[in-house]
Amino acid sequence: MTEKETTGGTGSGQGNQPRGRGIPLRSARPPLRPRAPLNRRVGGSAPASTARPFTPRTAASAIPPSTYVRPGGDPTIHRNRNHGRAPISRGTGSGSISTGVRPAGRPQQRRNGGSTSSSPRPSRGGMGMGGRRMPPSNIRSVTRQSDGLSGKHFDDTRHRTEESREMRVHAEKKKVTIPPLAEGDVRVIVLGGVECIGRNMLAIEYGNDIVVIDCGFAFKDGDTPGVDFILPNTQYLEDRKDRVRAVLITHGHLDHIGGLPYILDRIGNPPVYTRNLTGMIIKKRHDEFPQLPALDLKIVETDDRVSFNDISVRFFKVTHTIPDSMGIIVETPYGVIVHTGDLKLNHVDGVPEPEEVKAFGAFAKEKVLLLMADSTNCERPGFSVPEPAVWRTLETLIHDASGRMLIATFASLLERIIKIIEVCERLNKKVVVDGRSMKANIELAEKAGMLKYKPGTLIPIEEMDNYPPDRIVMLVTGAQGDEFAVLMRAAYKKHKYLKIRENDVVLFSSSVVPGNERAVQKLKDLLSRQGAKIVHYQTSDVHSSGHANRDETMWIHSKIAPKYFIPLHGYHYMLRAHTEISMAVGTPRENCLIAEDGSIIEFREKGEKMVKLPMTAPKELIMVDGFSIGNIQEVVMRDRQMLAEDGIVVLVATVDLRPGKLMKSPDIIARGFVYVRESQELLNQARLIVKKTVEDACGAGMKGVNFEFLKEDVRDQVGKFLFQKTQKQPMVIPVLLGI
Repeated sequence: MTEKETTGGTGSGQGNQPRGRGIPLRSARPPLRPRAPLNRRVGGSAPASTARPFTPRTAASAIPPSTYVRPGGDPTIHRNRNHGRAPISRGTGSGSISTGVRPAGRPQQRRNGGSTSSSPRPSRGGMGMGGRRMPPSNIRSVTRQSDGLSGKHFDDTRHRTEESREMRVHAEKKKVTIPPLAEGDVRVIVLGGVECIGRNMLAIEYGNDIVVIDCGFAFKDGDTPGVDFILPNTQYLEDRKDRVRAVLITHGHLDHIGGLPYILDRIGNPPVYTRNLTGMIIKKRHDEFPQLPALDLKIVETDDRVSFNDISVRFFKVTHTIPDSMGIIVETPYGVIVHTGDLKLNHVDGVPEPEEVKAFGAFAKEKVLLLMADSTNCERPGFSVPEPAVWRTLETLIHDASGRMLIATFASLLERIIKIIEVCERLNKKVVVDGRSMKANIELAEKAGMLKYKPGTLIPIEEMDNYPPDRIVMLVTGAQGDEFAVLMRAAYKKHKYLKIRENDVVLFSSSVVPGNERAVQKLKDLLSRQGAKIVHYQTSDVHSSGHANRDETMWIHSKIAPKYFIPLHGYHYMLRAHTEISMAVGTPRENCLIAEDGSIIEFREKGEKMVKLPMTAPKELIMVDGFSIGNIQEVVMRDRQMLAEDGIVVLVATVDLRPGKLMKSPDIIARGFVYVRESQELLNQARLIVKKTVEDACGAGMKGVNFEFLKEDVRDQVGKFLFQKTQKQPMVIPVLLGI
């Protein structure tokens, strides 16, 4: 054994001696810990009996958990795993195995950089500035300086990644079991739709039956980049799929039906009950998923009653922006549970139409245990704009148009689309329909018998130029600024047939969905530059929301008169505003409850007591991400956000394993970070940091150097440097090749 190998410790008189293999000694290291008996195989070839053992100074149990003995003789402090290297074996042969000591003194094999479950768990302490020992609690509190730059600090996201992983493991261990429903109680499980717009879904459980109301999805937002849709978490139903009797659908909008193809099979493929047009929309969408089992679709009407083992359901007509909308009544021994779905009122100057009075007047004979109702527009004062007022405005604009009129609206607003076609037929105008969803929904309306028109009223887009411009009305998609929709392609001059001209009128018969404001404004700018005149809901009554305003909501509450109330369909402040309306009508404060996703509410003591359970149903977001459906981990979303904000830097270095030197200057590939041609000096300095970090770690050779920890060091050093120079934190990915 050489002098270098035996004097690597940090005992008295040896504090400044080299540790061997070119690895510099940290200053202010703790005193040498007692070493346990250790047999060492040199070069991996000599038998164990010929190896020279170290003489133990004390019992092995004296070694604290935060240290262990290197094969070379010096104790190693376990540093934070994101910043440290693996223990370095001093053996001269490849594949050498170092031997640690169990607390009981039994030899334990330990490979380079590895650990075993039987060894004492090392402390997660680290080395502070100047080599001082730091307690584990202070590791993440060290502020990384940024060379005089203020306002931002380097943030090593791997710390947060590890913390989130530990939190998930901890949450898994603390998973709370939901108690079974007591006999005679009624349970409501809110699975979605109360912390966002969309993902509407809940379940009602009584006896041996569970019925599900709606099954929608939500579109992605800024916190979920790259995903297609967000689904409700249905784990509660999947665990009880043998008792799910039916899925009841209130109407055909995607925030109420969009999740069916992804969820039905998971919950046992129960029958789906809904009205005719909604059923046709569901069937057409289901046909786009040929791998799914056949859909068990059952059409009902508002005077039907369906009974299961312990639960019976009825239906009632409501007004919404799509035909065949309905509310649902679930019968229980203690009164009925009323779910309105999305609704508004047909009214004249704030006086509900007779059909509305008749539909809601029927609740005077009912004992209503619970009302769950739409909260989307309840903070808006007064009554909403009635749909007939929109029809009259559209007819006037179509009649007065001196050029082509392009009407962009939601393809699901079938009642409005049908009226537009009827008006055009009466005014001898030709209608051009463009957009896949628009064409599909008009075809469904024809099949349902809701739309009838004379031959020649609808013409292909290719024949549009054969008629005077003032006789052309186009129904197109793209009112929300969708990139590939008809109107946006025309605005970018990429549409094959539609070219915007002077004197064209573009009518946006829709409101702006929250989050689409910038896209819609950009679309309007592009159309205006080409000479089009813009008409929208803020300048004319060309759109009516499908959700009740405050006074409509108050009228609905007064007619239903529930004992308990739970607001649905909206953000929290909308739910709270709806609760205030219910209390103003007469519902006691203690009988109102604002739910969250996953909330479980029970009605006990024959409906005399409403209790919200302390535990919740699983509520982690389930995402449709390409072909993947599941709970995408937080780290994936964070990586996508990091890539979008700061870009990526890939470091490629080739290391000669024998001398431990780089074979050439590292290659750096940057995307979305800096403009490479103007940042050569920055990248050259980054190359020098890679070279120094790798070669300092390798020393005189690669023996015992753990590549995984070396890559972590390279990532840390380069990441800090780039942050100091640019105040940006790109994703740094080192690729080290050993040859």
